[in-house]
Amino acid sequence: MSTTLSTFRPELLQVADAVAREKGIDRDEVLDAMEQAIQKAGRSKYGHELDIRATIDRSNGEIVLARYREVADPEEIENEATQLTPEMAARIDPEKKIGDFIVDPLPPIDFGRIAAQTAKQVIVQKVREAERHRQYEEYKDRVGEVVHGVVKRVEFGNVMVDMGRAEAIIRREELIPRESFRQGDRVRAFIYDVREEQRGPQIFLSRTHPQFMAKLFTQEVPEIYDGIIEIKAVARDSGSRAKIAVMTNDSSIDPVGACVGMRGSRVQAVVGELQGEKIDIIPWSPDPATFVVNALAPAEVTKVVLDEDTGTIEVVVPDDQQSLAIGRRGQNVRLASQLTGWHIDIMTEAAESERRQEEFRTRSQMFIDALDVDDVIAHLLVTEGFSALEEVAFVPIEDLTAIEAFDEEIAEALRERAQDYLTRRDEEFSERRRSLGVEDAVSEIEGLSPGMLVKLGEAEVKTVEDVADLSTDELRFILLDKKPTISPDDLGHVKDETRSRLLAGLAPDEEGRVPATLDILRYLKPHKVASLVSPSTLDEQEAETIIMAARAGWFDDEEPVGDEAAAEEAGAEATDGAEAAGAETADPEPDTAKEA
Repeated sequence: MSTTLSTFRPELLQVADAVAREKGIDRDEVLDAMEQAIQKAGRSKYGHELDIRATIDRSNGEIVLARYREVADPEEIENEATQLTPEMAARIDPEKKIGDFIVDPLPPIDFGRIAAQTAKQVIVQKVREAERHRQYEEYKDRVGEVVHGVVKRVEFGNVMVDMGRAEAIIRREELIPRESFRQGDRVRAFIYDVREEQRGPQIFLSRTHPQFMAKLFTQEVPEIYDGIIEIKAVARDSGSRAKIAVMTNDSSIDPVGACVGMRGSRVQAVVGELQGEKIDIIPWSPDPATFVVNALAPAEVTKVVLDEDTGTIEVVVPDDQQSLAIGRRGQNVRLASQLTGWHIDIMTEAAESERRQEEFRTRSQMFIDALDVDDVIAHLLVTEGFSALEEVAFVPIEDLTAIEAFDEEIAEALRERAQDYLTRRDEEFSERRRSLGVEDAVSEIEGLSPGMLVKLGEAEVKTVEDVADLSTDELRFILLDKKPTISPDDLGHVKDETRSRLLAGLAPDEEGRVPATLDILRYLKPHKVASLVSPSTLDEQEAETIIMAARAGWFDDEEPVGDEAAAEEAGAEATDGAEAAGAETADPEPDTAKEA
């Protein structure tokens, strides 16, 4: 039996208890760090290739240092310093078998200056790792809470916050503009992220996060804390202005008044914490139009038009309210858009009236030119809601006779003229399509009219493969009756050289807008693309159906599998057999000629 060499150091247990209390970690984690430090010192003295292990008795501080060697199969020995054969182990202890360890006690180490410094570094590192893990485990489930702390130091604009049992950071971009902190200042912030990092901060705080303001209202307004009032949405422009939407299911409570408080006491408490940030408290509504109107307050809204397919709302305001609705540098409409989740377009009453008049004139002139009628009849058709010749050509006769001053004879004549015009127009379109080089196969795709085929040809989309390569937005863009324009600012997120390439050769109009192209379309943000293609003659589902019909050939070219492959293989063998039989029948002729 081996004699255990050990030394008793009860002061180690006292040190471990003190460090554990100070750092808020478990006592065993500190002792494990000490054991690893002693092991490292032992390997430095006896050899790094050896398996040196140290243990500290948790009751009396006894330190035991020993060398471990594993009994292994002779053919599997990789390191003779840590492994030995069963024959060698039998000489030391006959009872040892493969998988057991031979333990050789080592004398206690006398720590020199370098060894002590190394041991200290190991212990400090392990204790720090244990402390960081404890912080992560404690705060990982507290994301979304508001915490208090004391400013420990400020580094390059980043504020380090001491929260008692942990240290957190408020990055410079997460601070409210123009606010500054000094060492010792108390600070309140929102935990928006907790990450387990090897070094650096793990707890990240924010004073600009929209939910920080929501949590402050929760602390200041008891009705929100109790769940009587619910915060539905928050939008912030930190340090300047914010909007918050609230609602309640209790009809006896005014949610806006409850958040404002007596003489504004509750909202002023939040404003003070946010360095004077102006807050608009608005009532939430399940109706998007009403919600948008409330969100644009204090501007007055006269008309709202929703487009659910593109997520866009067109808002018409009085001429003198446009600047108020947009806000300084677009702040009001931007916050309203963030709050509601809709893309909002502001338009004045004058501009909206001018647009409607232009549409009325354009449609009236179309009916005058195509149907060869006077302006009175054309105006009547537009007033009754007719916007296309197809509607006049194929609408039931009763719908036309229902118009005042239209009898059955006039209605029938209008239908015939519209149908004749459409027939002539389609023939012209077909001739134009062939001259542009658009394949007949493209015209066979269901859903594409002759006019659409001409637009595809003008856009250099001439084959089925070209149609299949388009996206739904690109197809809808090509088929627009009027090409839209964009502001160069819509490409503000694109690199300068790319933006210059996209805008090269495009002449801006009086308002500085340039015509949109397919190349530009690929770089625009999704909501802007949706807004551009929304007037297209095709909706998204129809465009997708056409493109999938063009892509059907891709799947026809795939190799058959299963029964189809077997049937084709059998057919091929039958063909080969027939060819072979034909060859045998044809072969004797040369032989016969040879014999002759």
